[in-house]
Amino acid sequence: MSGPNTDFDPVEVAAVSPAELEAARDAALAAIAAAPDLEALKAVRSEHAGDRSPLALANREIGALPPQARKEAGQRIGQARGAVNQALAARQAVLEVENEARILVEEAVDVTLPTDRDPVGARHPLTTGAELIADIFVAMGWEVAEGPVIEAEWLNFDALNLGPDHPARTMQDTFWTAPADNHLVLRTHTSPVQARTMLARGVTDEAPIYVVCPGRVFRTDEYDATHSPMFHQVEGLAIDKDISMAHLKGTLDHFAAQMFGDGITTRFRPSYFPFTEPSAEVDLICFVCRGVDSDACRTCRGEGWIEWGGCGIVNPRVLQACGIDSSKYSGFAFGMGIDRTLMFRHGLEDLRTLFEGDVRFTTAFGSEL
Repeated sequence: MSGPNTDFDPVEVAAVSPAELEAARDAALAAIAAAPDLEALKAVRSEHAGDRSPLALANREIGALPPQARKEAGQRIGQARGAVNQALAARQAVLEVENEARILVEEAVDVTLPTDRDPVGARHPLTTGAELIADIFVAMGWEVAEGPVIEAEWLNFDALNLGPDHPARTMQDTFWTAPADNHLVLRTHTSPVQARTMLARGVTDEAPIYVVCPGRVFRTDEYDATHSPMFHQVEGLAIDKDISMAHLKGTLDHFAAQMFGDGITTRFRPSYFPFTEPSAEVDLICFVCRGVDSDACRTCRGEGWIEWGGCGIVNPRVLQACGIDSSKYSGFAFGMGIDRTLMFRHGLEDLRTLFEGDVRFTTAFGSEL
């Protein structure tokens, strides 16, 4: 800042002279009017209204004037700065309107474009398939039960009448966890859930057991078109008074019809399972040829029937191991692969397509089956 003017006759600081102020004001107004956009106006504001602008510097020089000259100089500088600020505000309002109009044109969203340009995928058919099976049994009044995939050896084998020498206990079929003295396995079937249910709830005349148990199971199988070391099973258990094979047959016929269409029935072939007696293999009548002209059918390969799973009347030893009076109550159990059921239902030829995680495969099924 200049020093005090002690010789006012009337000597003035040059920056405060009327001519300099008018020139600075006119230059600022011209620059403001010429600013093409908000960014340019920001630079003009800094140059002509900022702390280092000519008008700001002139305002600082007022102190260098003698007292009798300060009022008039202050009025001239204030008027010039006011005009510049008004012009800035007016120009900013105009440019903001123009900027918003440009954004609406340049950044407009076409709401008519397809919405599937970035597909979100679909629920996996194994998930929706397991839920469909559960819904079928819930509609019949059954409950859905679940259990851990790492299971106690006793529940996976002993409680189900699979003795210490049973071949399923060997490393050829079972994944054992370390250390071995923990006696834990990756469950080889979902039957331990049935044992857990019987142990936890027991059976009374007023509260029989009707549960369906879907879930993952593990066996040391090769990974190929029809086998996997990890797959999915669904098993059912009914414990009540006077249960017979007729109840089992009616239940599985209803299940088959719901999964594969009206008219699909089952047949039983005598078999052996340690946890059921008597036991049977369950076959479906071919859902393609319906057993008619089966010689030409590629699905059942001329048999007219397709193997589906196993079933039988619960072995009394299993009931006794789980604390149920086998002289008073009886029951049936069944089990089949969810993966195999879906392969039948949708005509899949390779089990591996269910596990490879290809979104193009899962999307084809949509959100529901």
